[in-house]
Amino acid sequence: MSSWELIDTAAIPNNGGELRLFKRNQEFVIRIKSSPGDLMSSRTHGSEDALGELACRPFSEKQSASVLVGGLGMGFTLAAALAALPNNARATVAELVPGVVKWNQELVGEFASNPLKDKRVTVLEVDVANLISENAGAYDAIMLDVDNGPEGLTHPQNDNLYSIDGLKMAKKALKKSGILAIWSASPSDKFTNLLKKSGFSVEVKRVRAHQGKGARHIIWVAQKK
Repeated sequence: MSSWELIDTAAIPNNGGELRLFKRNQEFVIRIKSSPGDLMSSRTHGSEDALGELACRPFSEKQSASVLVGGLGMGFTLAAALAALPNNARATVAELVPGVVKWNQELVGEFASNPLKDKRVTVLEVDVANLISENAGAYDAIMLDVDNGPEGLTHPQNDNLYSIDGLKMAKKALKKSGILAIWSASPSDKFTNLLKKSGFSVEVKRVRAHQGKGARHIIWVAQKK
């Protein structure tokens, strides 16, 4: 089997470490230098697809729906969200690492059918927490795929997103009956309870990483009461 080739690196702002893009044959993965395993893969993205679909399906017929995607990854969540939304929807993507945006534009975007080229999309190279805190009542859905979820953080600053204060801020940023959908590599009863305490009704979805196979990931689908 061919070995992985390092294609590029990208610094995470605020001394957050380094992301590395690898390629083997026709497959790409993104890893963080300080942690084992893959953060993202061009081959296994079933749970990322589910994140976008579960968050946006309820708004498939809502005119001018507005959604926020926190974490671009390889674009699969964004692509699934766009597929579920009407033609006049607006999707804002917050990606903290400029290199990830560049990789999507130049190297890996084709795997998700180049969602950044969709006219409904605006990409901002900012911390998603800033957009959440600055835009009260702005979004029908917020999707968070940051780090490995609330129990597997690689960037400690992201802990604020998953605290009770961060969740209440996300609730404030949602419109009436809006949905906060969060991806995680592993389950957490503690986090489920935290969502409920923050004022959400919660469903916990267990989805496969790749076409009904592979690891089981978690998606919390939390609706604003």
